[in-house]
Amino acid sequence: MMNKIHIIGASGSGTSTLGKALAEVLPHDSLDTDDYYWISKFTEQRPVPERIEMLKKDLSHSEQWILSGATVGWGNCFASYFDLVIFLWIPPEVRLERLQKREIERYGGEVLPGGEKYEQSQTFLKWATLYDHAGLEVRSKALHEQWMDKLSCPILRIEGDYSVEKCLAMVKEYLSTDS
Repeated sequence: MMNKIHIIGASGSGTSTLGKALAEVLPHDSLDTDDYYWISKFTEQRPVPERIEMLKKDLSHSEQWILSGATVGWGNCFASYFDLVIFLWIPPEVRLERLQKREIERYGGEVLPGGEKYEQSQTFLKWATLYDHAGLEVRSKALHEQWMDKLSCPILRIEGDYSVEKCLAMVKEYLSTDS
């Protein structure tokens, strides 16, 4: 059994969703890097040393965990912790549509033109569009690929627009053949 699983991918690729779903069917705790990265979600970042200390502490509390989100860049010290990395990729147009819907679900009319969070939302969406084509200077597919090339653990790639159920089935199949 892979005890320490890290799920990475672009914002909107489903890392948090898959992490929570896996934790419901595996005896693993579910953790999300957003809980360490942000002091105030999506507005105020926590200092890197504090993030690292908090995550180290929480990872040490369990032998079996699933960590969703990205530690690339700020938490490279965790690379040796993982038994398996799951890389999620979905077509950019699907991912960006998900993100736009999520912004409206979270903030309602505040993200529409003239709304209080419009500029913040537009900045976030512009950043999210960079993932598939940007270089190593931002959270990007290129940065994730470079990071994964250095890992010593196996990598399960799930690339395509799949339902959560299908992703769960792919992970469970991978885990059953690895045991």
